[in-house]
Amino acid sequence: MTDLTSLSLAEARQGLKAKAFTALELTDAHIFAVEKARALNAFVLETAEEARMMAQAADLRIARGEGGPLAGIPLGIKDLFATKGVRTTACSRILENFVPPYESTVTARLWHDGAVMLGKLNNDEFAMGSSNETSAFGPVVNPWRREGSDAKLVPGGSSGGSAAAVAAHLCLGATGTDTGGSIRQPAAFTGIVGMKPTYGRCSRWGIVAFASSLDQAGPFARTVRDTAILLRSMAGHDAKDTTSVDRPVPDYEAAVGQSIKGMKIGIPKEYRIDGMPAEIERLWRQGGEWLKAAGAELVEVSLPHTKYALPAYYIVAPAEASSNLARYDGVRYGARVPGRDIIEMYENTRARGFGPEVRRRIMIGTYVLSAGYYDAYYLRAQKVRTLIKRDFEECFARGVNAILTPATPSAAFGIGEKGGADPIEMYLNDIFTVTVNMAGLPGLAVPAGKDGQGLPLGLQLIGRPFDEEGLFSLGEVIEQAAGRFTPAQWW
Repeated sequence: MTDLTSLSLAEARQGLKAKAFTALELTDAHIFAVEKARALNAFVLETAEEARMMAQAADLRIARGEGGPLAGIPLGIKDLFATKGVRTTACSRILENFVPPYESTVTARLWHDGAVMLGKLNNDEFAMGSSNETSAFGPVVNPWRREGSDAKLVPGGSSGGSAAAVAAHLCLGATGTDTGGSIRQPAAFTGIVGMKPTYGRCSRWGIVAFASSLDQAGPFARTVRDTAILLRSMAGHDAKDTTSVDRPVPDYEAAVGQSIKGMKIGIPKEYRIDGMPAEIERLWRQGGEWLKAAGAELVEVSLPHTKYALPAYYIVAPAEASSNLARYDGVRYGARVPGRDIIEMYENTRARGFGPEVRRRIMIGTYVLSAGYYDAYYLRAQKVRTLIKRDFEECFARGVNAILTPATPSAAFGIGEKGGADPIEMYLNDIFTVTVNMAGLPGLAVPAGKDGQGLPLGLQLIGRPFDEEGLFSLGEVIEQAAGRFTPAQWW
């Protein structure tokens, strides 16, 4: 039965419809795979019993001809999404025993469409990280290894557990969140597909907040089609989220396989950074050739404010984080560390509850929002953000349909290799992805090749606001040309 885990989501959906197997059999195969793969540390909570109950309910609905679009499909949920009655910690000690009495809108939509929850997936603490090494549950291990080496590699972050679980065939898809690249970068590091939708496309209600003007939920899957299927269920207006956009959700799957003839693809010259590895440059050029061969036109474009995106992001995001994380005080929910008075209790709780990276970002954020520095840092960063957004708008106004860039500046690196002495070394991993969040645009990461050591590399497609369909059409072309990537099983 374990070969059921090798199916794509679309294939599994077809098999369930044809009654080739049951949702319970499909779920059991994935539960077994999850139990066998604990060395990856992808799941922080396994919910096998709940999964079996949900699968049995899906089987009943399928038998009655009432199965939803995701009936019986086993998914993993990033531990940033509140799941009613199921522990949700944001992978932080400060929320170690928090069991929400409510369900996030995105997961509620998935369950409404019949999906099955296998458990909660590991992530960087409060989604702050690019390697999934800041989690209170320990780092996630990438299912990929360098050829001839058994060194443990990072899966990328912050949604590292989601990416590793999908790449290792532990679930057919997973939810993630992307604040500065936290879906696209791990997707690239693990050889899968990840979509960061347009800001406002998916509700943020019930998702633990990091930086509210940047956070966006999105799907991971092993194929472009599967990612499109998941996004259709996740997206939509939500009255509980004031940043949620009230516009119809298209049939994203219908866009997969559509012709891209005549589309204009921008190649931004500013993304040719100093010291870019030759294999990344080569992959980027190859991706452009594939799109050209399918009928697209390549044009060089300029996004002049790109060089300011990373510093501006690392002012805006920590500022919003310091504000959002002020609520974790040991009074209302989560962990509490006693003190002689309420001030000491606050101090003790936050000092013990937050890890080093979260504390660092709270301190940076509090500093840039303080009275003497607000104008010099935060206000200026917001102005830069407006200029970055304008760069993209001008580009799209000239008829460009999408922009092609590398997804990451390198393949996956080893656990403990980066950021130890210099946190900025880790922040540089987001160099190709943060502009998309700053401008609120959709971005799709698609596996496109391997490096010299056999590790997957991804390309990124950036689209016009709410043109996820165009990205899925383009992504399918790259996927068909590059093929699909699966790690050799060692766990």
